[in-house]
Amino acid sequence: MIVPQTMTEMWATMGSTIGSFMFVWAIIHQYCPYEVRLYFGKYTQRITSFFYPYIKISIHEYAGDRLKRSEAYAAVEAYLSINSSKCAKRLKAEMAKDCSNLVLSMDEYERVKDEFQGIQVWWVSSKVMPPLQSMYPQQERRYYRLTFHKRYRGVISEVYLKHVMQQGKEIRVRNRQRKLYTNGSGNKWQIYKQTMWNHIVFEHPATFETLAMEPAKKQEIIEDLVTFSKSKDFYARIGKAWKRGYLLYGPPGTGKSTMIAAMANLLNYDVYDLELTAVKDNTELRKLLIETTSKSIIVIEDIDCSLELTGQRNKKEEKSPDEDKEKSEKETGKEHHTEETSSKVTLSGLLNFIDGIWSASGGERLIVFTTNYVEKLDPALIRRGRMDKHIELSYCSFEAFKVLSRNYLRLEAHPLFDKIESLMKETKITPADVAESLMPKSPLDDAEKCLSHLIQALDEAKAATEKADKDASRQNAQAATKAAEGRAKEDAAQPQENSH
Repeated sequence: MIVPQTMTEMWATMGSTIGSFMFVWAIIHQYCPYEVRLYFGKYTQRITSFFYPYIKISIHEYAGDRLKRSEAYAAVEAYLSINSSKCAKRLKAEMAKDCSNLVLSMDEYERVKDEFQGIQVWWVSSKVMPPLQSMYPQQERRYYRLTFHKRYRGVISEVYLKHVMQQGKEIRVRNRQRKLYTNGSGNKWQIYKQTMWNHIVFEHPATFETLAMEPAKKQEIIEDLVTFSKSKDFYARIGKAWKRGYLLYGPPGTGKSTMIAAMANLLNYDVYDLELTAVKDNTELRKLLIETTSKSIIVIEDIDCSLELTGQRNKKEEKSPDEDKEKSEKETGKEHHTEETSSKVTLSGLLNFIDGIWSASGGERLIVFTTNYVEKLDPALIRRGRMDKHIELSYCSFEAFKVLSRNYLRLEAHPLFDKIESLMKETKITPADVAESLMPKSPLDDAEKCLSHLIQALDEAKAATEKADKDASRQNAQAATKAAEGRAKEDAAQPQENSH
């Protein structure tokens, strides 16, 4: 055996050996059968792993067939955002909760080092790219990979990872921004996206303090919400999913949407605004439910207008064969156009969404329906157990007016309040109309002028109501007169028929 005498000879020998190995490997890879290569590759990997002193753990954003984003991935992402901002060379920047500072986190394919109890570990951010020639569009699958020496396996798996999860969750809570979500358009490519929700930061300023409502009713709702948010153990003990349904009903302009915003601000919950007409079918509706998080409010506004969900399940009109044939011919021309665009969500699918088996996933959720016409809804949709609390938001009362006066004009009392109270007892006006009247229209508008605008609006509403009542009375009188004349003619005709 010839031993190299100089560094030059040693490098030359090493290069020749590597070149020979690569040549042999290329020959084997090209001419050796796949099964044989697979067999030897398996044992080669085992031998390499035996001598390789490091262990790797991968934490994927979406693991396997899971439909929800991994909580472990989110916790690691938050944990590394603190460490990576100090030592990573490539960073991502996002707006912080206060919208004045940027939060930095490690960019893709970046590597950072962490130390725990004197043990060094390495985190790498990476992703798996989808096939370029796939029939269906897919998103890349991101993951974090943790590398550490195998002698620290026990400490890392039993202590360090728990430390990362705990710290990550605390950081997420500290930096958490409440979000307003909406579902996508429901097109055929939507199912290949990692998430079916889009979101913006929720910044609605409404609170129960500024909500135009009687104080007693307001306090009742607040206590109900706070009790729910602290009842995890109670719901587990009685064997019910940790969720609660609210039905908000009343005329337009009575503050149903504002009530939802106040509920979200009180409990610090996210809001999911579900547009049912954009949901393709019951399966997609179930996927949307699964992707919602805990501490959230799922809202379906104007439920009576969203889909054919009114109380018509058991009411089927009998039609002649000719009518059915004519209807079938008309629908055939529209079938192709509406097949892909119309929603196929059924009432049973929505009922399962509210309180079916899948509704228990996540926990700590409020489901809120709003409607202007509660009498149109199917009783099965709003029964107790689905919509647990029914809240009527009616026309503006004097107590609600005082809240609006305090909000808009900073007034607790005024000589015109007595007249306004008297008018409110005689006519109906929505809180939205009251708020518009109290809104200053120019810098010169003072409190008295705004109150005068409200009195004028109340007088006009009262006059319109009186006119409508008079018109209705006149129409009823005319109808009664016509009915009486008809009966008189019938009575006069009967003696003549009898004489014949």
